[in-house]
Amino acid sequence: MKFLEWLFLTISPCDAAEPWQLGSQDGATPMMQGIIDLHHDIFFFLILILVFVLRILVRALWHFHYQKNPIPQRIVHGTTIEILRTIFPSLIPMFIAIPSFALLYSMDEVVVDPAITIKAIGHQWYRTYEYSDYNSSDEQSLTFDSYMIPEDDLELGQSRLLEVDNRVIVPAKTHLRIIVTSADVLHSWAVPSLGVKCDAVPGRLNQISIWVQREGVFYGQCSEICGTNHAFTQAVSRKDYGSRVSNQLIPQTEEA
Repeated sequence: MKFLEWLFLTISPCDAAEPWQLGSQDGATPMMQGIIDLHHDIFFFLILILVFVLRILVRALWHFHYQKNPIPQRIVHGTTIEILRTIFPSLIPMFIAIPSFALLYSMDEVVVDPAITIKAIGHQWYRTYEYSDYNSSDEQSLTFDSYMIPEDDLELGQSRLLEVDNRVIVPAKTHLRIIVTSADVLHSWAVPSLGVKCDAVPGRLNQISIWVQREGVFYGQCSEICGTNHAFTQAVSRKDYGSRVSNQLIPQTEEA
């Protein structure tokens, strides 16, 4: 029982894909929650359209079977039904586009004064993270590399192809700005639970804004065909974030 309890507590706080999962991962940001709500709303109307079209199809197959209607009528044009079947389907994408554009614009919104800025640099096949807010006068910064843990070195409860040696620690309920770039080829910094997917292009800087609503470990991988071994992020409380960052800054100060 102790073993099962430890295993459950190790896996349960992690936001990662589960076997035979059909829906999205639990949203940890307002963006991801908006994506899930939009998906559910659109899917509801898609089910109504599916039922309506299937009903028409079944009725047509039933009532116009050759045994029940051996002599079919010759109908060349139906102006009214043609107008209706053209107007109504064109209105459906318009109603879908309104909330979609609102969500897209909110996702592209950039926070003017973020609390923390993190730079994510993609490599083949690892990531380098730089906390730009902690740069010192002697051009030293809080920078570290994040490598995926090999499958042979995984501990019990760790996720395969997702665990890394150095996690990205960010505070919860804080405005974050992530600057994404690449040092070699095209990469993509993506975390499904956060509703984030940003391309990393060599020589260019892309930025995204994040507001993590809750604490947890949020897994993500590169979404480009660039190779193997990528990284993920972790969100903690503000108090834990300060202690962990200070622990990483102290060794750099002692070495200097």
